[in-house]
Amino acid sequence: MPYPDRFYPVVDTLTWVERLTRLGAGTVQLRAKELAPPAAFALVRDALAVTKGTGTKLVVNDYWQAAIDAGAQHLHLGQEDLADADVKAIRRAGLTLGLSTHDDAELDNALRHDPDYVALGPIFPTTLKAMRFAPQGLDRIGLWKRRIGHVPLVAIGGITLEQAPAVFKAGAESIAVVSDITRHSDPDARVRAWLTLTEQPAVPA
Repeated sequence: MPYPDRFYPVVDTLTWVERLTRLGAGTVQLRAKELAPPAAFALVRDALAVTKGTGTKLVVNDYWQAAIDAGAQHLHLGQEDLADADVKAIRRAGLTLGLSTHDDAELDNALRHDPDYVALGPIFPTTLKAMRFAPQGLDRIGLWKRRIGHVPLVAIGGITLEQAPAVFKAGAESIAVVSDITRHSDPDARVRAWLTLTEQPAVPA
């Protein structure tokens, strides 16, 4: 399977990790903010226990030390997290490393660390969190992809299922999805629709 998968949900609780694993998501990012180190370690440990033996790859956001200590395989860092992280220790532990980017300077910085994928966002307006950057739009996806070459490009920010074909056509290999599933009236059905669109087999109900 590719890494990350074309459908790349990003969630903030163990309950969501369990739900997405049960539905058959191939890649799930756990992004829970402002946890003390012991709580971060416990959450990562428990999430890894959920995904163990399944087809779901768990990506830990931010908590690189907890990811190492708990035996995770995949890590995602934003630019601020990257500045504080021990990238050599991350690589020694064998973790993959995905990095967020929003402008040219951040992309240059990310590429210096030989990332396993680069995320670009926000593609469309999003109300999920306050953003310092304006929506990137579809054209920027193609520009970023030409710059990063073989490195997989993950598009994130305000992307719905209906917009996904255009995002893939623009050059993204993967779409990170947050509110389109977590705020949907029928999250399970929405996840299944994403899995169908991206040709990942969903687990039968």
